[in-house]
Amino acid sequence: MFGEAVQELRRHSALTQEDLAAKTGLSVRHLRDLEAGRIARPRPATMLLLADAFGLRGVRRDRFLAGTPTPALTSGVPAQLPADGFGFVGRAGALARLDEILARAVDQPTAMGLAMVSGTAGVGKTALAVHWAHRVAAQFPDGQLYVNLRGFDPGGVPVSPSTALAGFVNALAGPGDRPATTLDEQVARYRSLLGGRRVLVVLDNGGDADQVRPLLPGAPGCFVLVTSRDQFLGLVSVNGAHPLTLDVLSGGESRELLTRRLGAERVTAEPDAVDAIVNASSGLPLALSVVAARAAINTGFRLLELAANLRPVSGRLDAFDGGEPVTNLRLVMSWSYRTLDAHTAQLFRLLSVHPGPDFAVAAAASIAGSTPAQAHRHLTELTRAHLLSEHRPGRFTYHDLLRAYAAELTAAEDSEANRHAARSRLLDHYLSVAYAADELLYPQRDRLPVDPPGPGVAPVPLDDRDQAMWWFADEHQVLLSALRLAGDHGFDRHTSHLAWAITTYLNQGGYWEDWTSSLQGALSAAVRLADDRAEAYAHGVLGFADISLHQYDDARRHLELAYDRYRRLGDLAGQARVELNLGWIRDRAGQPAEALGHAREALRLHRQAGHVTGQAFALNAVGWSHSQLGDHHAAIESCEQALALFRSVDNVLGQAITWASLGHAHLQLDASTEAVTCFEHAVRLRRDIGHRRLEADALMSLGDAHLAAGDATLARSAWQRALDILLSLGEADTGVLDAKLAALG
Repeated sequence: MFGEAVQELRRHSALTQEDLAAKTGLSVRHLRDLEAGRIARPRPATMLLLADAFGLRGVRRDRFLAGTPTPALTSGVPAQLPADGFGFVGRAGALARLDEILARAVDQPTAMGLAMVSGTAGVGKTALAVHWAHRVAAQFPDGQLYVNLRGFDPGGVPVSPSTALAGFVNALAGPGDRPATTLDEQVARYRSLLGGRRVLVVLDNGGDADQVRPLLPGAPGCFVLVTSRDQFLGLVSVNGAHPLTLDVLSGGESRELLTRRLGAERVTAEPDAVDAIVNASSGLPLALSVVAARAAINTGFRLLELAANLRPVSGRLDAFDGGEPVTNLRLVMSWSYRTLDAHTAQLFRLLSVHPGPDFAVAAAASIAGSTPAQAHRHLTELTRAHLLSEHRPGRFTYHDLLRAYAAELTAAEDSEANRHAARSRLLDHYLSVAYAADELLYPQRDRLPVDPPGPGVAPVPLDDRDQAMWWFADEHQVLLSALRLAGDHGFDRHTSHLAWAITTYLNQGGYWEDWTSSLQGALSAAVRLADDRAEAYAHGVLGFADISLHQYDDARRHLELAYDRYRRLGDLAGQARVELNLGWIRDRAGQPAEALGHAREALRLHRQAGHVTGQAFALNAVGWSHSQLGDHHAAIESCEQALALFRSVDNVLGQAITWASLGHAHLQLDASTEAVTCFEHAVRLRRDIGHRRLEADALMSLGDAHLAAGDATLARSAWQRALDILLSLGEADTGVLDAKLAALG
């Protein structure tokens, strides 16, 4: 109902009915009647006033004015902030400073607001950033973006700007956005998507200024909050960041934290013990939280007994060595650890073999060799003891210092054989689920043989393509970390096969840097294994990736090496795939005759191998090359054969590609009616498989066909639909479509 949508938009904008009345000039009574459904369809002038008040733009505004409004939170309005932690205390000065920086951002309306929070590990930078971001989120109706850049993560590798940008662009534009291929293009796309929007961007745990700068919007109205252990003087001097150094908690704030966790009665009963705990913890929120957890779990312990055990011990966690105030942190952590039963304690230790940044229950079960239900019980106990954090439902993580502590424990208490077995089960888990997910994404893909998972590996049931995409999105960073773990510990077969299993997801999502780096690791592992098939796959996919990135010399080198290995294996289908990619290079170079030669050879090899899908792709390539050479009748004949084969194996993507090739050939023959029919099929199929950028391409060609048939009205409609899609995806280069529409007057 329209009124319900208005009410949702008003609440999302943090407006009362009185506020909205003041912004629009409408009466409160009129707004009440509208939201209650007593006015089914307001006047256009009223709708315009409401759209302006809600700050609606683009497709959302168009749909609102058409009477079919989208909900306030849509796929293009990200809400990525982690949950605000319970028990946040103090920080009044820091919060006021951030409020002041935000308020001062309006002094220069053409500039983006930028605040920089720095401080030592464990001081609470992330907690402050997330808490403040939730407080001001209503001032950013176009969404909130968040990424943990892992700049100081001792167990992992910093998130690259390319990876962070790919995630942001997908969140802003939706999964159908055309992937960018270079960092500069990603930056441009990201900043174009933010143009005219008010978005809060939280860049957590930055490593250096070069990692952060590409993630800064160019749009006024946006605000960026960066946290890091580094002061980032370059961001302050060059980018105008407002610095805020976060200190440890004051004595009063530390006592307030203990009161929140333990209750006022228990804290006031032992004031001297509380003072001793506060002094020993030196105001570090993490240290205080661990002490509070120990006291909360053991309600019979006196605080004085806990305080008495806060004495210096030999050895320190590396992150707090050399002058840090919390020299007793390892001992404090041990209190919570010693309360665990044997199985939970072992899981806590072995979880340190997980490369991070977080993990789900099934991964923990695989590490332990237990059932998911057993693992969930242990994880719940660890979370209650504040030895883990469930940062969102079903996903857990260590704090950096707790991870380091667990690693020390497992090195001391678990044998190398047990740690190796835990890594093996973990990698088997990710490999087996990634294979299953990839098969749902691309059922017709030639499969690289993989061994079944070993005993004790927990499965993750995936029923359809959507679930596979959700799993890949959740585990994206984890899978990259798992590849590094496999490489570091000699699991070469896991490295090779896991990189193969995630290539479809990384390619379709536009995560080019992650894709190519994972393939390079797979190639190195295959070479160490002396596995010709794994080498052939790695070289072949690297060649395909290089073509996508316009790196044709590198592509030829990889494809030639792949062909040599496929030839040694007697793999005709593999050789045919290489021929198709070599033909793609020739086509891009404007050499259709040479491209046709490669396509014909690919067809011959695929026929000899009995590979139906491969024959279909080769026939389409033959047809396309014929059309580029001007023989459009031959093109149609070949593409129709391809279409029949694609239908026989239910390959929808192949059908969508081939219909467009047929439409192109018919259009060149001035058979506009047939061309329209072909492009309409291409549009429908591309929409069905969710490739909106490809749908826009087909709509552009459909408009050309309509115009050739003499129907300017339908041409305008197709081109306008294409333009709407491109604009919704944040595509900046719409000049060709703009010119087509302008030419129609």
